[in-house]
Amino acid sequence: MIPLRKPDDPTGWVERTFGYVFASPAMCRSALTHSSAGADHNERLEFLGDSILNCAVARLLYDALPLADEGALTRLRASLVREETLAQIAGDLGLGEHLRLGPSELKSGGFRRASILADALEALLGAIFLESGFDAAAAAVARILGSRMSDLPAADSLKDPKTRLQEMLQARGLALPTYTLTAAAGDPPAQSFSVTCEVPVLGIVAVGEGASRRRAEQLAAAKVIDLLPDEIRVHV
Repeated sequence: MIPLRKPDDPTGWVERTFGYVFASPAMCRSALTHSSAGADHNERLEFLGDSILNCAVARLLYDALPLADEGALTRLRASLVREETLAQIAGDLGLGEHLRLGPSELKSGGFRRASILADALEALLGAIFLESGFDAAAAAVARILGSRMSDLPAADSLKDPKTRLQEMLQARGLALPTYTLTAAAGDPPAQSFSVTCEVPVLGIVAVGEGASRRRAEQLAAAKVIDLLPDEIRVHV
């Protein structure tokens, strides 16, 4: 069954949610139109909005964390602009109820798909930028990220497992781990990889499996971290 859709005028919702009034309702509709619904879709606006979002978030973090170094700021920005975070924000805002989707995407629940939600959120920011400039788009970003900006995680907690493992070992003057590809099977997009991570000086070995070699390495490193002695397994 195809779910019922909201009336085809989302400008009121945008005003309440983003604090922005579109002068052109057509621009707003384009930002919320998936490519499955017609030629006037949001892909170009999403491309633009992605850059606007990154810049706006960078400025928010720069102002909010005057003592944070470049690495910390970069990790925090990545955590805020990644697809998973944007999709969660879009879902919380009810964006999916205002998407314009083609029949196939409607039937398959496209209004809940993370990539579609994240892209539409970025497209809205791109549309606001085109109509009113960067300051207006940045104000919308600050509004929708408000709660997350006031509750940021520790930047070190966002380091990937390979980086954390390397830094833990380096802090103790130990040799870096070795990663060995032990198996690879299947063809794209259904490939699987198996990687062994070893810290010879400690006699620790772990295996990670993932859909990419990088993912398998990260999972293996995470397992090694769990096996490290308490005096080494620290945040650095």
